[in-house]
Amino acid sequence: MRLRVRYTKNGKIRFTSHRDVARLWERSLRRAHVPMAYSEGFSPRPKLAFGLALSTGYESDAEYIDLALSETIPLDGLVERLTEMLPDGLVATAVAEIDRGTSLQQAITCCRWEIDIITDDLQAASTAVAQAKEAEEIMFTRTRKGKPVTDDLRPYVWALDVLGPTETGCRLAAELGTQPRALRPAELLAALDPAYEAFLVRRTHQWITNDDGDRSEPLLAAPASAVPTPVGAT
Repeated sequence: MRLRVRYTKNGKIRFTSHRDVARLWERSLRRAHVPMAYSEGFSPRPKLAFGLALSTGYESDAEYIDLALSETIPLDGLVERLTEMLPDGLVATAVAEIDRGTSLQQAITCCRWEIDIITDDLQAASTAVAQAKEAEEIMFTRTRKGKPVTDDLRPYVWALDVLGPTETGCRLAAELGTQPRALRPAELLAALDPAYEAFLVRRTHQWITNDDGDRSEPLLAAPASAVPTPVGAT
């Protein structure tokens, strides 16, 4: 039996690393008496598969984990039982049985983010967003293996808007592509203005896109609205 669980990661636990979250899940699954399947070899480990890693310090309303079980179990009450065993800030919100198929990391095509930035000039932020949406290219230089690499971020920016002011500045909403690599919110901010600093970043959705351009969440069978055209595309 294979299960997919959706969960949230909010509050102080956002400062827990992806590796430590994996350990928390292993312990919580044992305490919840979920019959996990284990790998073979000298040091067997439960068969868990996470979606795209969430950067330390980021919150999320839409994280996913796939579980391989050694036997079939009823799903009634499992969400509540998992949440009871998880630490504060991790909350299981849905579970469903799935077929063996493409991994979450390969299937996810874009993520929606809400990014609170620290700024005292809302108009300048709105101008930077408008310019990025109109630009044919959004060039960004990052360091990879000790060498500078310059990429065009435009194909990865599927949507970008200013939602409004916050106590620390303003909130942006961005849908960022993940294939062939995931564009990180920090990279987007640096491309908009190197002086921008994120106060809080939250992932609100992860999307799977089919060949027709329709998208769905990893636990929802019905497709949502069509994927928006990437910024700058004609």
